[in-house]
Amino acid sequence: MVSKGMLSPLQIQLCDIQGRLFELSLTKGLFSERFIQLFMNSVCVANYDQEYNRLQWAGEEYILEELIDECKDKLVSGKTYTKDEMYWIGYTYRYWHFTTGESSKKIIKRAPAKIMKNGYARLHTIDVALAIEDLIQLAKQTASKRG
Repeated sequence: MVSKGMLSPLQIQLCDIQGRLFELSLTKGLFSERFIQLFMNSVCVANYDQEYNRLQWAGEEYILEELIDECKDKLVSGKTYTKDEMYWIGYTYRYWHFTTGESSKKIIKRAPAKIMKNGYARLHTIDVALAIEDLIQLAKQTASKRG
């Protein structure tokens, strides 16, 4: 269950930075699904997941450059999601981390980019904590169908 506690102003700011980071990937023409997968499993995001890390103060441009350095040729051009989808996905993943304490690696396993994109239309207008609860349920249903 997602914590109903309020996020601090710093945590909200970090959610916003991650949302803008995901948007920024579009300016490079990066294949959105691959970008999301690589970022959420990167050393870069593991540092961002820490309670305090200098990367949290660096801003989305610097974080993207760090990810590009880390992933090199794994980040490729391709099909992109919309700007609104990317912002919401990035923001929601970070919010999820803060409210559950789960690592980004665990979150992406539970809710891959496709699940987030498919959930966007019906979830982006509701409270983020409620959207995360729905995404957790959707991930459980998807996992049980796979077997």
